[in-house]
Amino acid sequence: MEENIYLFMIVALAILAITDLVVGVSNDAVNFLNSAIGSKAISFKTIMIVASLGIAFGAMSSSGMMEVARKGIFNPEQFVFAEIMIIFMAVMITDILLLDFFNTLGMPTSTTVSIVFELLGASVAISMVKIISLNGGFVDLASYINTEKATEIIFGILLSVFIAFTIGAIIQYFTRILVSFNFEQRPKWIEGVFGGFAITSIIYFIIVKGLKSADLFNEAILQFIYDSPMTFLLANFAFWSLISWIFAQLLKWSVYRLVIVLGTFALAMAFAGNDLVNFIGVPIAALQSFQEWQGSGIAAMDYNMEGLTAAVQTPTLILLFSGVVMVVTLWFSSKAKSVVKTSVDLARQDEGEERFQPNYLSRQIVKLSVVAFENISGIIPSGLQKRIDKQFQVPSIYVPKSKLQDMPAFDMVRAAVNLMVASVLISIATSMKLPLSTTYVTFMVAMGTSLADRAWGAESAVYRVAGVLNVIGGWFFTALSAFIAAAVIAYLLHLGGFIALVVLLVFAAAVLLRNYIAHNKKTKVIKAEDSLRRAESSSIQGVIEESADNIAKMIKRSNRIYTYSINGLAKHDIELLSKNKKGIAKLSSEIDGLNNNMYYFIKNLDEQSVGGASNFYLNLVGRLQDISQSLEYIANLSHKHVHNNHRKLKYNQIKELKELDIMLEKLFMDTQKTFENRSFHVIEAMLQTRVTLLKLVSDKIERQVARTRTEESSPKNTTLYFSILTETKDLIKATMKLLELYYVEHDSSVAPATIEK
Repeated sequence: MEENIYLFMIVALAILAITDLVVGVSNDAVNFLNSAIGSKAISFKTIMIVASLGIAFGAMSSSGMMEVARKGIFNPEQFVFAEIMIIFMAVMITDILLLDFFNTLGMPTSTTVSIVFELLGASVAISMVKIISLNGGFVDLASYINTEKATEIIFGILLSVFIAFTIGAIIQYFTRILVSFNFEQRPKWIEGVFGGFAITSIIYFIIVKGLKSADLFNEAILQFIYDSPMTFLLANFAFWSLISWIFAQLLKWSVYRLVIVLGTFALAMAFAGNDLVNFIGVPIAALQSFQEWQGSGIAAMDYNMEGLTAAVQTPTLILLFSGVVMVVTLWFSSKAKSVVKTSVDLARQDEGEERFQPNYLSRQIVKLSVVAFENISGIIPSGLQKRIDKQFQVPSIYVPKSKLQDMPAFDMVRAAVNLMVASVLISIATSMKLPLSTTYVTFMVAMGTSLADRAWGAESAVYRVAGVLNVIGGWFFTALSAFIAAAVIAYLLHLGGFIALVVLLVFAAAVLLRNYIAHNKKTKVIKAEDSLRRAESSSIQGVIEESADNIAKMIKRSNRIYTYSINGLAKHDIELLSKNKKGIAKLSSEIDGLNNNMYYFIKNLDEQSVGGASNFYLNLVGRLQDISQSLEYIANLSHKHVHNNHRKLKYNQIKELKELDIMLEKLFMDTQKTFENRSFHVIEAMLQTRVTLLKLVSDKIERQVARTRTEESSPKNTTLYFSILTETKDLIKATMKLLELYYVEHDSSVAPATIEK
């Protein structure tokens, strides 16, 4: 019976390992895809093929790293088999839940940090149980935990954040001074030198050190490299510099593109070699422990796990299968794409819509950085400073708005530096058997090169810094939550045994399924959502035509938001009102996006259309903002009233609001159909309903005044009701002004619209 329970645990761990591979690759895809995708140096399909090959090679060379899971954090000789299995189960359950949580948010976190702190949390929990049972003290914990190795790993992970950012920034700064943003016009010898340095670095640190355990190289070659590293490096540098120069000068190939391809392969390989331990190291250690215990004939509570201290080679078939799972996940995971997008957006060269909002800390960091930059600039001679600034000038290239989304987020030079620096740092850690966080390194290198490339300008710095702080904050949350959650789960398994295990596995499966369904639903909603599209046309007629689609979508969503506000108040439904509040916040954000697009829109206009089209667009955005502000006020006020548990509105008040809702619904639906069908000739008849609608609102205001004088007893209800009515009046006026704007533009007998104050 005892053996069956542990066999069940091994099967469960195998399933958890496959699941962990899936959620882990979804998170860590950002490590090796962001530079190639961000620069668009090669097609997406080619990127995926190159990365897949890298993962396959890396998976086959990661055996040595598995020792971290066996003895890197705890001292196995202090535990028995039953305790070790509890630790391993707690780690794997925590890991898949934690990583899936971050994947769902689209935030990159560290699989290395999570596994290290989970092992630490679970082993500390079981150690404390043993210590308490033996009447020991907290100081005895040092004999159970490998404090020296654990400290080394944790310190290395945290130090990697600073090192990666600093080295990335320094190398990118000097690289940009050397090649500038006009790198295609620079002498080809510069491209040759860069290619020689980059390819030599990648080959030495990745191909040689990363794959030497895979027995792909002759012992004599490895011995020569080990004995004469400088000779090997100089020879490689000379050879690859010559090859790069030939490619650039004679074949007219881009060496930077070649480095990106090789770097993507190398970084994917480094990822698999370094991070595979995070996904399957624990289950493999559990399987080997089970096999060792099974043949001993000793009870699980008595069998000492000293055997885990010995080095064991990981079966090749398991490594191969793991590589296949990782490759398949890379191709089909939608969550991987959302995590990559976060990193690329924070690193992009141009300005645009920002995902993160600035906070106090980001503002202060930017202020201090500006002051520091000005002080440093004052030390550098003005002539030298001008020459440096010239190298950082981004060429001004006209790009139609319709093509902006196809433009790279940054150029191939920065992408090549990202891959080169990250590959070198990660490969050094791999060769030292130190589980450095690949996520921390690649993300911070990308952020460092962005800073050095002056991608964080005055318009975007506070947003980008806030984004980086959010991601780093998530990393600290990963460490803390991984430690606590693993410790709690380990203790629950210790107390509840097999029953607790089954309950926790069912709970984990339910959470994963729920997140998967929610993510798919969210993706479908985003695809189907009536999002507002930024103007791309360069003529006034084109803008009018494009804007009609936006107005139809806007009015459709406005109708829903107003109705939800009234229904939420009528039913005192806080859930509906909360959903409605998020809906109007998103709509307002999209309209702000249209407003922020003004600069690019005007730049894109034809000469003959500048006056009319810009005036029309300014008027249009102003009307949309007026509508959204009225809706936002009504939605927020309704939510606040119900959220604070104030009295429900009276029957007559709700009845009158529903009458208004029905009238507005007709106006909104007629407006929506008008713009969808481009039947602008009916606008004149719709404008004639303005007096009727406003009179209806005024009548209801008068009724409420009379009720307040006689029967009304709630000041909060009175304030709410008057506020909704007056804001509804503003909403009607704003909608009518929007219709007037189109009526004027489509009436040839009337002059073009002018901006109204």
